[in-house]
Amino acid sequence: MGFKKLFIDGKWTDTGKYLEVKNPYDGSAAGTVCTADRALTEKAIAAAFNARKVMASLTAKQKGDILDKTGSLIAKYSEDFARIITAEAGKGIVFSRGEAGRTAENFRFAADEARRLGGELIPYDASASGANRFGYYKRFPIGVVGAITPFNFPLNLVAHKVGPAIAAGCPIVLKPASSTPLTAVLLTEVLLEAGLPECGINLVVGSGSVVGNAMVESELINMLTFTGSPSVGLGIKAKAGIKKVTLELGSNSAAVIHEDADIAYAVPKCVVGGFANSGQVCISIQRIYIHEKRYDEFRDMFVKSVKASGFGDPADEKILVGPMIEESEAARVESWIKDAAAKGAKVLTGGGRRGTMLEPTVLEDVDETMTVVSEEAFAPLVCLMKYRTLEEAVERVNNSQFGLQAGIFTNDIKNAFYAIEHMEVGGVMVNDMPTFRVDQMPYGGVKLSGTGREGPRFAVEEMTELKTVMFNLN
Repeated sequence: MGFKKLFIDGKWTDTGKYLEVKNPYDGSAAGTVCTADRALTEKAIAAAFNARKVMASLTAKQKGDILDKTGSLIAKYSEDFARIITAEAGKGIVFSRGEAGRTAENFRFAADEARRLGGELIPYDASASGANRFGYYKRFPIGVVGAITPFNFPLNLVAHKVGPAIAAGCPIVLKPASSTPLTAVLLTEVLLEAGLPECGINLVVGSGSVVGNAMVESELINMLTFTGSPSVGLGIKAKAGIKKVTLELGSNSAAVIHEDADIAYAVPKCVVGGFANSGQVCISIQRIYIHEKRYDEFRDMFVKSVKASGFGDPADEKILVGPMIEESEAARVESWIKDAAAKGAKVLTGGGRRGTMLEPTVLEDVDETMTVVSEEAFAPLVCLMKYRTLEEAVERVNNSQFGLQAGIFTNDIKNAFYAIEHMEVGGVMVNDMPTFRVDQMPYGGVKLSGTGREGPRFAVEEMTELKTVMFNLN
């Protein structure tokens, strides 16, 4: 896919340092991109800082038009985006096309927020001292937004940061994952084609220790939005100083299959929820708690469906599970599976590995003390466990350091509301997989799953500051 430059201070820049991007499925070259050092990153940050007035001066109509056109152009170039995503991320082509479609829609949601961004009247006279006073509050851009994005959704998770920043009137410094930067280059080209001022975005590629640290430590960046591992996110939080930080740090998401669930309905959703994108999704199903009276029925149907799912070349439209992003990641999870088996877990299917290709794996006879259950696998791995009562199931869902999303399959509204009220997560999906997400909903977690919320409306709130106004009419 050729040689790609970085976009720094309004210009496409050949930095003289290069990174070859590899296809994780077969190791072939997906393309070459320039990389930035600390000095170039600081130049990009300074350029963004100097662009604050330009971006803040854009009218609601101008921002909305840019974002709407971006969505239209992504739809126009959707096949180009999909093929780049599959080449550099190893995502199944069907799911890459789905990501491109979602991203086009996501930018349109951001356009809506740009047009409705405002404030609210304050009833000053509700206070004894507020008689004959009139006022309101209004949202203003927070300033420079530093966006650090992951490999698993190299287009849509970038959009979740870039779109709201534009809607809020903030200049952006974007650092995509070094394993999947090519998608971000094409998106930057599309944003400029859509009319984004050249000063509105800076694109830098490089290691977290160099480029990422420069962003985290910069006093010119007003907000950081990061999606990635808990260890990196906590490090960012510790070093970020006074700047605002939004973190989306993943999970080991659970689904509950209650006694009254429709098993035939739940199984295909759980297969996709556990194994799409090789399980490399923050809300991928890793734990399934099944009522003991339905356990055998669910297990047998689930394992049969997993065995029948496509495994192989992600360019094949029939493939559900392709490669993991790096061989070291696949080897890590393979070692977890072996450790669980040594402690008594039973491998119902999968468990084998060839390079980056980890077979879709289902385990039973596991418990919450095992790494395959307690830590985030971020892999094509699902653990099945029995329970007796709904209260027990919910308690075990909560027995986790994470809390992003959970799902429950039940036909009893009381069971659904019990889960909603008692599950310690950012979102409860009733009769659906915890992997369900539409892009305008509030999305984020509790505990080690992060802080803040994404979704255009909620991200715009994070990327703006309230200013209060009062007129004394006495």
